[in-house]
Amino acid sequence: MSREWTSKLLTRFAIAGAILGSAVVAGQAQETIRVGAPLPMTGPLAPEGAKQKKGYDLWAETANAKGGIKANGKTYKVEIVYFDYASNTPRAVQGAERMITEDKVNFLFAPFGSGASKAASSVSERYGIPTIAATASSAEVYDQGYKFLFGTLTPNETVTEPIANIVTSKNKDVKKVAILARNDLFPLAVAQQMEKSLKAKGMEIVAFERYAIGTMDHSAAVTQMRAARPDWVYATGYVNDLILIRKQMNELGLRPKVITMVAGPAYREFAEATGPLGENISSVAWWHPAVRYKGKDVFGTTEAFNKAWDAKYKGEADYAEASAAAAGAILQLGIEKADSIDPKKVRDALASLDVETFYGKVKFGPSGQITSLEPPVFQLRGGKTVVVWPEAVKQGELEFFK
Repeated sequence: MSREWTSKLLTRFAIAGAILGSAVVAGQAQETIRVGAPLPMTGPLAPEGAKQKKGYDLWAETANAKGGIKANGKTYKVEIVYFDYASNTPRAVQGAERMITEDKVNFLFAPFGSGASKAASSVSERYGIPTIAATASSAEVYDQGYKFLFGTLTPNETVTEPIANIVTSKNKDVKKVAILARNDLFPLAVAQQMEKSLKAKGMEIVAFERYAIGTMDHSAAVTQMRAARPDWVYATGYVNDLILIRKQMNELGLRPKVITMVAGPAYREFAEATGPLGENISSVAWWHPAVRYKGKDVFGTTEAFNKAWDAKYKGEADYAEASAAAAGAILQLGIEKADSIDPKKVRDALASLDVETFYGKVKFGPSGQITSLEPPVFQLRGGKTVVVWPEAVKQGELEFFK
């Protein structure tokens, strides 16, 4: 072997090695799918942020334990990048942009609630990053003509019509309704939707009060509602709001035949904090552990999801926790259907999904909001939820206060 030929051979090996090394580095960079998740981990919405985080974490751990996400002939590990926006919507928007531009996330989970999700979706739409909102139900979030936003909660009328039908059909003495709503996108929108549903059934709205975000004393509103002598009180807000409202209703002697609160009673914290005062409070959630689906997602059946949740967190998931886990499972289905992590291809795959999951059937409407679920109506009894609708998962009948 000549010295010249040997030199050429070594040069070729060096070039090949450099190419191989570059490929390995590139491959390593693509082995992880990074999903950004801006959450309110501090501030007044911290309890809600913690719920979403638990759902995302369980999905990521489950997906990785089962070998990761397969696409484009590769297997990817899931990594969730968190950002605490301290319950401040403008910071949530800033966090979403930072995750895309600096953290280089591939996909996004929206912040908590309809208001922050709507605000942050303008960022992900601008950058063309598929985003799944796990806790945004208001139609106003999805009426912007955006193509990269998807939501796992059905529209607000799906959580007002069923309870309105049940109450009006079971108790003809319930005629007057007082509404108390947090002045925030989702709580106000669902209260206004409930007003429409009740008026359509001939009910009289005797009071419609709004309270500011951060309100720590509802006595004035509760006193005004008591003066109107309602048969039914319908209150909206988040868990800490509704715990306080329920306690002040009791202190001030507001005792209607029906109390419905959305969405706090779906959370264990509400039952624990209100104790006997939580008895017979009715509510509606977008999911309940009693449902039974045989999914094609990473969790499979609802029973399997319930078991995995209990093993990690002890107890049952509420709708917000399950919706967050479903957001991850749905994103995974979209990636695998697209057989790619290209944002546009994944977006198109998500838009065309029509599949059953542990969470229910997943099919998105033209706006990106899910249209395929029946949110269960339930009532608290003995600190536990009892489903009263739909018939397929019914556990009991709606009971009224005496």
